[in-house]
Amino acid sequence: MFRTHTCGELTAKHLGKKVTLAGWVHRRRDHGGLIFIDLRDRYGLTQIVFNPAKSKELHDAAESLRGEYVIMVKGEVSSRPKGTENPKLKTGEVEIAASELTILNTAQTPPFEIDDEGQISEEMRFTYRFVDLRRKSSRDKLIIRHKVCHITRNFLESEGFIEVETPILTKSTPEGARDYLVPSRLNHGKFFALPQSPQLFKQILMVAGMDRYFQIAKCFRDEDLRADRQPEFTQLDIEMSFVDVDDVLGLTERLIKAIFKEGIGVELKTPFPRIKHNEAIERFGTDKPDTRFGMELADLTDTLKGSQFQTFEKVIAGGGIIKALNLKGKADISRSEIDGLTELAIKLGAKGLAYFKAGDGAVDCPIAKFFDEGRVMAMLKKMDASKGDIILAVADKKGTVNDVLAHLRVALAEKYSLIDKKRFDFVWVVEFPWFKYNDEEKRWEAEHHPFTAPYEEDIKFIETDPEKVRAKAYDMVLNGTEISSGSIRIHDRETQSKIFKAIGLSDEEIKSRFGFLLEAFSYGAPPHGGIAPGLDRLIAMMTGSESIRDVIAFPKTQKAVCFMTGAPSDVSEKQLKELGLTLKK
Repeated sequence: MFRTHTCGELTAKHLGKKVTLAGWVHRRRDHGGLIFIDLRDRYGLTQIVFNPAKSKELHDAAESLRGEYVIMVKGEVSSRPKGTENPKLKTGEVEIAASELTILNTAQTPPFEIDDEGQISEEMRFTYRFVDLRRKSSRDKLIIRHKVCHITRNFLESEGFIEVETPILTKSTPEGARDYLVPSRLNHGKFFALPQSPQLFKQILMVAGMDRYFQIAKCFRDEDLRADRQPEFTQLDIEMSFVDVDDVLGLTERLIKAIFKEGIGVELKTPFPRIKHNEAIERFGTDKPDTRFGMELADLTDTLKGSQFQTFEKVIAGGGIIKALNLKGKADISRSEIDGLTELAIKLGAKGLAYFKAGDGAVDCPIAKFFDEGRVMAMLKKMDASKGDIILAVADKKGTVNDVLAHLRVALAEKYSLIDKKRFDFVWVVEFPWFKYNDEEKRWEAEHHPFTAPYEEDIKFIETDPEKVRAKAYDMVLNGTEISSGSIRIHDRETQSKIFKAIGLSDEEIKSRFGFLLEAFSYGAPPHGGIAPGLDRLIAMMTGSESIRDVIAFPKTQKAVCFMTGAPSDVSEKQLKELGLTLKK
């Protein structure tokens, strides 16, 4: 037996007990002949004492110990001398008087210290991930991830769900990103695709009568990476039969509430607020609004229309808009700060940034002379601006204006510390447009995915006026980050075929890609819907991590590379030949 207890377990109630511990040497200290070892495992630290008066041989052996050596120690639990207790540790009242030492393995000096204070580059941490995960901060994130999965399984089982695994090697279907393709050795020239989500399979399970399904599913997308993206990621996949929007949202809120309470001890208030998609864009410039602070956007197009400022007039005449935000109490910011904000706005896509410093019924800015008193007063009223506030405005195409101000709003809130970092603000964004227009390809495509149900009263617009079609789609947003996306699905063959044709798929493409789904629908499909919270993003936000890479055991970099293993890597000519492939130089 390597151990009778863990290194985070022993307390005063174990005094006098003979124990065996095993773990890593966290720290060694020599104090007046006594050698102290902090022994570490996943569960905590225990202090070990080697006393030369009791065993010179054992004491000499302890002198050879170095950081990260793996050892086994036998001894008796005793009280630490009065005044040397460590109240920060569960084991801080006791120490082990060593009677036997076994070195199980030696270790090189690690590339960085195993503590939580050191600043270590991401490349270094992930190259030596097997060392990084010994650090408490890294390890605790994986433990919370485990707890979230455990809570989720228990909750969903209590709600009547069953866990079903769906295939990893599947068929390539259009889902919004590039597929990872796997060549078939037995069928040269044909490919499997790794699933971007289990979308079609979970719908098939509803047709099959499973009623309530879930899966903690691996998903794969070959897309440009950033802090909250990975080529392989995990989502909690949920699907239910005989439900509508309220049913899915209600269940998801109860699940998230349980996860936060049992996972990190945070009590969430439900139900979460709901904002229609068009309202979110108008108020925040984005469908992922951070609602922890104000500074909402306001449309000044009609308010300022007809002024003498030709820059604004040209934008309005060209079909553009003017929108602004009010940075309260910051009218005293310097010209250099304003220039910095203007540079940021231009970098985000704007042609410039107008500003108006609010005074007593007037504004101070270089373009103030172009606006009469009536327009100025109307603008101040609409922006709820008081003396000392500064209004920042952008004029351009609608999409550009919203995008620039959405990013600028968050940047200003960060810069001036307007965000309570301890808050968790959830909001539902609902009633998305079903279609979005692809300017490059000159066609309509799905805002979410082509299996999303339109509102019944909007079906008549699919062929004649796609812009009017609303989707029974919903996103759960937390602190400005999309955590989950879902929808009620199309469950009848006629509507699904109509949608496929509206996004430009031919009868042949529909049959080859989705024939099995339409075939299933013809055998009686129930109304159904679901949602898929992104587990990595959710846990990253629960743990205050800046990147989802920190909550994944073995993540990839932003270039989709694993520093530790060197993947992706070259393969042999033999392997390529077996697959019927050759590489072009």
